[in-house]
Amino acid sequence: MSRPGHDPSQLRASGGWLEGDPVGNRQFAELGWLRTESGEELPIRLAFETFGELNAQRSNAVLVLHALTGDSHVAGQAGPGHPNGPWWPQLVGPGQAIDTDRYFVVAANILGGCQGSTGPSSLAPDGRPWGSRFPQLTPRDQVAAEMRLADHLGISRFHLVIGASMGGHRALEWALMSPDRVENLVVIASGARTTADQISWAYPQLAALELDPAFKDGDYYDAPPGQGPYRGLGIARAIAHATYRTADELNARFGRVPQKTEEPLTGGRFAVQSYLEYHATKLAVRFDAGSYRTLTHAMIRHDVGRRRGGYVRALQQIAARTLVVAVDSDRLFPPAESHLIASHVPDAQLMMLSSPCGHDGFLVESEELAAALREFLATAPQLEPAPLLEPVDFASDAAAPPASGGPAPDGGEESSTARLTELFARRRTSNARGGWYDTRR
Repeated sequence: MSRPGHDPSQLRASGGWLEGDPVGNRQFAELGWLRTESGEELPIRLAFETFGELNAQRSNAVLVLHALTGDSHVAGQAGPGHPNGPWWPQLVGPGQAIDTDRYFVVAANILGGCQGSTGPSSLAPDGRPWGSRFPQLTPRDQVAAEMRLADHLGISRFHLVIGASMGGHRALEWALMSPDRVENLVVIASGARTTADQISWAYPQLAALELDPAFKDGDYYDAPPGQGPYRGLGIARAIAHATYRTADELNARFGRVPQKTEEPLTGGRFAVQSYLEYHATKLAVRFDAGSYRTLTHAMIRHDVGRRRGGYVRALQQIAARTLVVAVDSDRLFPPAESHLIASHVPDAQLMMLSSPCGHDGFLVESEELAAALREFLATAPQLEPAPLLEPVDFASDAAAPPASGGPAPDGGEESSTARLTELFARRRTSNARGGWYDTRR
């Protein structure tokens, strides 16, 4: 299946990766059933990519955690399955700060995402997209899924776990949920809990999605080309993008200049409006509105202190050697949020990244960030052999979903709904090797 171009009439309802699209460098791990913090159960698959080689001691693994609309393609090239190219090639790759000639890098698409991992656009066991039925998620649910991926790969400990923005949320949760698996931790332009200000910016984004008639409460996947919820997703992205940059940068770049020959006095656009529309369209081509809603909700639920005695007590429990990076002009995750983390994590280092570009500075100021990462890794203790962990095949323990659109596996006439009920009834006996990853703790 080819990916449509930018002609709105040819855009399919979801811009995410769907079955039949080019796989590219993705690998897939079926990871059994996950009980979420909301109390629901979900059969999960993660799409992931690896770069470099895992050494014999399994001591050189690095986990890279992407932000809201990122994916597993952190390094490499653009090509089939990865039309937009890698998102962090200046930091991850041969000879880079995270050197894939030395480290074995794992990058997974987040649970709830739309680039091959289980999300709203994925097929549920009844053969239909999850859509509005997709469970509510938290960062702890997403980390629980990533822990299963580490088990699947036979990685008992990561030399480094690194995440920026929403990826920083999960990095912190990794250090708290499984402290013995994280040696070094880097948290970039992130926070210990979502603030009221961040929630207030997320609210109109969610409203833009849900008020788009084409969104249909998340059940739009059967819409014909050109009739997906692009407008709502685009408005959400435009709101978000304004928080990713700074007022000074936008004023300096665009001022009050009209867009080419358009005249704002007669209804034409300013150049900055065209800029936001460009990013809105760019996201609609590659992302899924249902995933945007799911991940935004997960982001605003983030709080490392929940059920841990508050964020101060939680941060004080982090044992990993830690580097916290702030962007001095970030208005979405202000430097004070990074200071808060660094002031409570024992012996944490704090680095201030100078950038006129705001939150996106972690993507733009690659040289300064790379230098900080090189120094942090160079002064880390020597790689020590990791405890042996045999790779776990979760798929062999999980109940298989029925074939989409066909008869029940036993050849009978039972409906897909009845079969789905049976699958959920069997869920408690699945994953015998490790039991449930119950994040309600």
